[in-house]
Amino acid sequence: MSGHSKFANIKHKKEKTDSARGKVFTRLGRELAVAVKTGGADPGSNGKLRDIIAKAKSSNMPNDTIDRSIKKAAGDLNAVNYEHVVYEGYGPSGVAVIVDVLTDNRNRAAANVRNAFTKGGGNMGASGCVGFMFDDKGLIMVENEDGDISEDALYELAIEAGASDFSAEDGGFEIITEPDDFSAVREAVEKAGYEPVSAEITKIPQTWAELSDPEDVKKMNRLLDLLDDEDDVQNVWHNWDE
Repeated sequence: MSGHSKFANIKHKKEKTDSARGKVFTRLGRELAVAVKTGGADPGSNGKLRDIIAKAKSSNMPNDTIDRSIKKAAGDLNAVNYEHVVYEGYGPSGVAVIVDVLTDNRNRAAANVRNAFTKGGGNMGASGCVGFMFDDKGLIMVENEDGDISEDALYELAIEAGASDFSAEDGGFEIITEPDDFSAVREAVEKAGYEPVSAEITKIPQTWAELSDPEDVKKMNRLLDLLDDEDDVQNVWHNWDE
């Protein structure tokens, strides 16, 4: 079972954000707060909260920071007023881009995202203009740089738990699930003693776009950097084959 490898891209993203943990933790804090407001502060009964806690831990967010974020959100639910908005558009040469936002000011977020698209040589489009080009999937990444993890054992565990795809990549393994099966598979992987380096619901492109013009590559990187600098932006998905 195989597919286009995202292992290197996600690992690169994780290494890049390690130098800006404060921003990463702020974004995760927002996700935790929204999950608490919608489903309660008990991870035992709030599956969404459990998934975000796992995501936070894979991003090296300290347990006490996670606990403080949950308690703060639980103690002041009226202060949690973040709105979830998704923007779609095109980067250079028609690269499909989806921007996931949690904001307390929709007008500010829209203006800033639009500005990023413009400066990055692209343009923001209407809702749904590129969303159909992506599939919602759970993605669990297990590192294996030392080569001490048995591919067969992890494969059997993942498939039995409900995974829909499994691939061995350079440096680790990718486990893909349907969104509804993500929590069960992630928990099975963790209970078996594997520590995912990344575990989240994501969007996987159905097709990939290549940029051959160095100027387009430069513009695309600028677009991604500008979006990464926006506090309201939680996730950015695209189909550029870097």
